[in-house]
Amino acid sequence: MTEETARWALPMIVPGQAQKEMTHNEALARLDLMVAATVETAPLDTPPRAPVPGTCWIVGAAPTAAWSGQAHALAGWTSGGWRFVQPREGMQLWIRDEGHSLRFLDGAWAAEPLSGGSLAIAGESILGPRAPAIAAPSGGMLIDEQCRATLLTIIEVLQHHRLIA
Repeated sequence: MTEETARWALPMIVPGQAQKEMTHNEALARLDLMVAATVETAPLDTPPRAPVPGTCWIVGAAPTAAWSGQAHALAGWTSGGWRFVQPREGMQLWIRDEGHSLRFLDGAWAAEPLSGGSLAIAGESILGPRAPAIAAPSGGMLIDEQCRATLLTIIEVLQHHRLIA
């Protein structure tokens, strides 16, 4: 029987084990870091001086002190000290002070690209499906009329996407 889970290396209780509650509590402490993970700020290399139990950080690429050897890990302060969780491909978390999420991809934490069919700010849609291309004015006698028509089309597209009123 294995002593750790395959995916997150959480400790498992083995038959005949003494003090099972310690193994169980360690697994719960690590799960507490990972489930709906939230960190205080962007990656740091040096642990904070006075962490509060329940707070978490992303360990930077060149960690020092108590975080040495834990590059890119999720570090959480508990009543029992630091707990670390090594990220897995696709792991996502929220950065509290910046108000956005990061995802662990290709061995590094990266901001998630925006994707979707629209973008709303304060509940108002400002970007939608792509409009057809705006035709460039061409030469001729009526260049002023063509320029005005092209500018009007640009204004209409910007209004349609609510980038201008």
